[in-house]
Amino acid sequence: MDDDAAGVAAGVVGLYQRHGLAWEADRQAGHRRHPDIERPWLDRFLTLAPPGPMLDLGCGGGQPMASYLIAQGRAVTGVDTAPALIALAGTRMPDQDWRVADMRGLDLGARYAGILAWDSFFHLDFADQRAMFPVFQRHALPGAPLMFTSGPRHGVAMGSYAGEPLHHASLDPADYRALLDAHGFDVMDFRPEDRDCGGRSVWLARRGREP
Repeated sequence: MDDDAAGVAAGVVGLYQRHGLAWEADRQAGHRRHPDIERPWLDRFLTLAPPGPMLDLGCGGGQPMASYLIAQGRAVTGVDTAPALIALAGTRMPDQDWRVADMRGLDLGARYAGILAWDSFFHLDFADQRAMFPVFQRHALPGAPLMFTSGPRHGVAMGSYAGEPLHHASLDPADYRALLDAHGFDVMDFRPEDRDCGGRSVWLARRGREP
């Protein structure tokens, strides 16, 4: 990754802190079918999960992902770096556990029945993505599913929001498979550029053996 891309990746936290509420409003207005397009993946995720609360990394304002899990009877711990978005999630769903924190290096001292990093993990740079797999491992109960979105292949894709550059990155699928395997997760499915889910590339894995 070149220095410019690395700098933009480091600035994603600040971008969401500055523009998180506007981004949330735009997302809700532009995706009125949510959680319809995510529901098939969320239902598979729930089917795999043992009893217990879920962890949503990069939860934003809690919709549509956390709110769907809660509607299915699951407790949720949501983590995001943007205080305004965590406050919004707390207003919407006050009975859940919402925390202002960075997923990188996270250690909540608890294990969860499922872990989501949906449309959040892919904002991290290559090194930070690799470093997330020990985070996933230490927070996953045996049998817990892990679901995250990436790109379809290795590379950096630059977007923009509110006139600021917005970083997305992906490792090669073979690298994700190796990292999942090394940290005790079995790949259940990988769907690159799933047309039924807005073109997202979706990984679904499950914590199995101890690595």
